[in-house]
Amino acid sequence: MTLATALAGVAGALAAAGLADLAVVVARARVAAASATRERGRAARWVAALTRLGRRIGAPAAPRDLGARLAASGLPATVRTADAMAAKAGGGVVAALATMPLAGALPTRLALVVLPGAAAAGFFAPDLWLARRARRRAARAGLELADVLDLLRVGVEAGLPIGRALEEVGRRRSGLVAAELRALAARLQLGVPRADALRLLQRRLPLPAIAVLTAAVQRADHHGAPLGPALHALAQDARADRARRLHEQAAAAAPRIQLAVALLLVPAVLLFVAAGLVHGLA
Repeated sequence: MTLATALAGVAGALAAAGLADLAVVVARARVAAASATRERGRAARWVAALTRLGRRIGAPAAPRDLGARLAASGLPATVRTADAMAAKAGGGVVAALATMPLAGALPTRLALVVLPGAAAAGFFAPDLWLARRARRRAARAGLELADVLDLLRVGVEAGLPIGRALEEVGRRRSGLVAAELRALAARLQLGVPRADALRLLQRRLPLPAIAVLTAAVQRADHHGAPLGPALHALAQDARADRARRLHEQAAAAAPRIQLAVALLLVPAVLLFVAAGLVHGLA
């Protein structure tokens, strides 16, 4: 085996590693999408078990903002604050029981610290999960909001009542914001007062644009103010915010791309060139 052949082999291996890294990213996304249903079912069973355990041992009173955090995380309305507190209490008990074998092997002073710490971690872990879920929902809604507001403006300016416009936009589009608009339209059809339905929408999507939207709809209901200009301004602001977020995500991804190029693709190309030069000299 000549030196040119060896260099070409190394270059091919590095190029294959770079392509394999991209393939792994795509495969992970597909696997995550395929297993989302199974994970949700498994998580629901775990949460139900923790809730039953928490009810048996007794759960503390819920804080005032827990209902708002549950709504912002996108959980169904059937999940009550009492159920969430029972799940938190059950998580604390399970974490403490799981730590007991380790605490038994530690000195007494450390065991007295580890056991309460594990119970506290199990109790407050659902709060961290709710906060993370709410952040992801808010980021996803921020990316969808501009297009939804534009369609809503078109419907209102075409002469549709605001309730019908909300229903049509929710029915004709997919995504998180459209799903919330469909739920809002369903509540209005069931006879829920519009102010209460808008307040629930704001709780489930606690974004500044949604707060301004609900205020504009209420002004249009009470004072007859035109809704089209307000929706146009909101759509422009949402589009600018989306562009800013996408720019930040691209800036965060740039170092990783540069690292992959510098460590894999550039050496592969240089080795191919070196292999050709060695072969020509030989």
